Amino acid sequence: MRVVIAEDSVLLREGIARLLTDAGFAVVDRVGDGESLVESVVRHRPDIAIVDVRMPPEFRDEGLRAAILARQRVPGTAVLVLSQYVEERYATELLAGGAERVGYLLKDRVADVTEFVDAVKRVAAGETVLDSEVVAQLVVRRRSNDRTRALSPREREVLTLMAEGRTNAAIADRLFVNAGTIEKHVTSIFGKLGLAESETDHRRVLAVLEYLRG
Repeated sequence: MRVVIAEDSVLLREGIARLLTDAGFAVVDRVGDGESLVESVVRHRPDIAIVDVRMPPEFRDEGLRAAILARQRVPGTAVLVLSQYVEERYATELLAGGAERVGYLLKDRVADVTEFVDAVKRVAAGETVLDSEVVAQLVVRRRSNDRTRALSPREREVLTLMAEGRTNAAIADRLFVNAGTIEKHVTSIFGKLGLAESETDHRRVLAVLEYLRG
């Protein structure tokens, strides 16, 4: 699996590169700013780009903007964004451009090698992965949304796990129920959020976006 890393801290950039190389990934490029990230993605067409949110010159959201632009230039590029602090806006903006093959994690997660490598693999495979801390902070915000308030406690729990990028099978394992039960909860969630079945819309993604916007 080919990876591009965009991180202005040389120490962290090289640390992530070494970690991923040891895990069997091929790190094809390392860059330190957003413009170089876009150029690298266009040139190398990696399976996934791992990007720091705040990068030169102003250290605001240049990395996020570059990641979104890179996905526009090379559609389908998987992007895993790393942030020092929880910023729900970053996750929302990243997902708004297409929620498949994207992830948002706190940098602290890199220290847990198994968890971090698993997140990289899942995002590259097409899943959406959100840091559990981001999801936890969204719980308070979503209570003001009428449609999400209509969900039962169990349905909220299922939607929270969906927002973390878990499959129905993974949710069933986490909640110690069978997959059929989770499928019923997911169908109910779609109904309460007003997400009708469609050939052009991905209802699971729309449900997660509704959760974030709430």
